[in-house]
Amino acid sequence: MFELVRTNDPVLISWLLAHLKGAGIEVLVLDEHMSIMDGSIQAIPRRIMIDESDKVAAQAILAEADHLAAGDE
Repeated sequence: MFELVRTNDPVLISWLLAHLKGAGIEVLVLDEHMSIMDGSIQAIPRRIMIDESDKVAAQAILAEADHLAAGDE
């Protein structure tokens, strides 16, 4: 397994899950329950894990998210 990103941003997590799954990439979210249990302090980020063989495609999708967040067209 490869850790694609570690974040507390629920919008990014939702966007990534939708786009990764849409591309046929299986996704595992680790620490989701621990993150919820810590309340609003967000001390424990969630880890988005993918198979090593999907690394290049998943990183391209993550780069797209970064461009969208930065306002790049």
